[in-house]
Amino acid sequence: MKLTVKDMDIATGDVPVVILNEKDAAFLDLHHGDRLTVQKNSRKTTAIIDIGESDKAVAQGQIGLFEEVLDALYAKQGDTVTIKYARKPLSLEYVRKKLDGKELTYKEIYDIIRDIGDNKLTDIELTSYVTANYITGMSDEEITNLTKAMTLTGTQLRIAKKPVVDLHCIGGVPGNRTTMIVVPILIAAGLTVPKTSSRAITSPAGTADTMEVLCPVSLPISKLYQILDKVGGFIVWGGSVNLAPADDRIIKVEHPLNIDAEGQMLASIMAKKASVSATHLLMDIPVGKGTKIDNRKQAAHLQGHFERLGNELGIKVKTIITEGSEPIGNGIGPVLEARDCIWVLTNDSRAPQDLREKSLEMAATLLEFSGKVKKGQGMQTAIKILNSGEAYKKFADMVKAQGGKDIDASALKPESIQFTYVAPKAGIVTTLNNSSIAKIARMAGAPVDQGAGIFLHRHCSDHVRKGEPIMTIYSRSREKLNYALESLKELDGIIVQ
Repeated sequence: MKLTVKDMDIATGDVPVVILNEKDAAFLDLHHGDRLTVQKNSRKTTAIIDIGESDKAVAQGQIGLFEEVLDALYAKQGDTVTIKYARKPLSLEYVRKKLDGKELTYKEIYDIIRDIGDNKLTDIELTSYVTANYITGMSDEEITNLTKAMTLTGTQLRIAKKPVVDLHCIGGVPGNRTTMIVVPILIAAGLTVPKTSSRAITSPAGTADTMEVLCPVSLPISKLYQILDKVGGFIVWGGSVNLAPADDRIIKVEHPLNIDAEGQMLASIMAKKASVSATHLLMDIPVGKGTKIDNRKQAAHLQGHFERLGNELGIKVKTIITEGSEPIGNGIGPVLEARDCIWVLTNDSRAPQDLREKSLEMAATLLEFSGKVKKGQGMQTAIKILNSGEAYKKFADMVKAQGGKDIDASALKPESIQFTYVAPKAGIVTTLNNSSIAKIARMAGAPVDQGAGIFLHRHCSDHVRKGEPIMTIYSRSREKLNYALESLKELDGIIVQ
């Protein structure tokens, strides 16, 4: 059947969608969620059907194309296209198998992940797969196969110079920007560190959001190879280089459902490490109230899984279980966290010591674990590289290579609208709840507003007098600041006793 194109001027962001008039759909016996192959000349694509219930949206004889379909066909308003019914992906049979609680083979998992990465599954179909994994769980073999499938269906960086060192924190601790300090220390020591990082999902800033304050983090693969040759490492947003692309769609589904299936989380992390040819990986699992992991038993359980999965993938994995009961550093939010990192790298007296110390411990561990220095010499080497300014020079080189300008810490200023929360009484700060601090900073506008967030004047165990500042909230607008203050009252995440 031939139909005339109507440009809907709408993009879904991933899944290709077309709209049919309800009379055309009835004539062809097509329904919401069915697939169509749409062809213009030699180009064709498969899209999901939506149905307009009146001629106002799409008239009879027309087909409404969303931007993804228009781009795939090089089509425009008024063009003629041919449509054919397309079968639903075979991978949906495997999704149903998983819903029944059965174990999937490598081929079945690969087909599902390939179709997710190619945007061939609707949100409902994808949600069914994610929910099935969450409810029925995954065997060790399924987790391994999922990791391999995620790796092979995305871009892979082939790096000849070994060892290739990587690090990852499972998250949950605001301000924990150790990556931006550890990576330049390791590069200055002569290691190769292709660091791909995430953007914030529920936090006030991901490493990619913070790095983006200083330079671009969305770069083509060809540019990344150039930076590796010139500098020895980079810090970029993983989503921009198509590493394990199915994972990004899965995370989008998990977020509103507030679920994080263990097998999915393990595969998500390890697939991205395998995609950059990592040979040595340091996993940081913070433990504490308000983090993703609230007890050491659970952390030890994850440690075993990461190390087993590393063995399957040929990656040496070392796990550290760290204290995560409160935010690390003083700044919470992209600009404030970037400033903390620059202060640490330049040995500024304003540098938060907890961030400096944790970064040095991680760098020291990786220097020894990778075999770059002998056991017992890691901390001495890391301190020397940081104190001498070598790490900062490498960081500045990296920022420039990624398209940034000269770093000026004095220009990293938070938003001007602010409120300072003071101690309601004299005592000791006993609680700075991670999830509460993160929520307040996000309500203030972080990470979308780079200068929004929180500056912590005090940390847990600090003595305070009545009226002394504990934290300052920064926001771009009075309205957002008011949202943050409402969260401050409701969450009760700061306690002085």
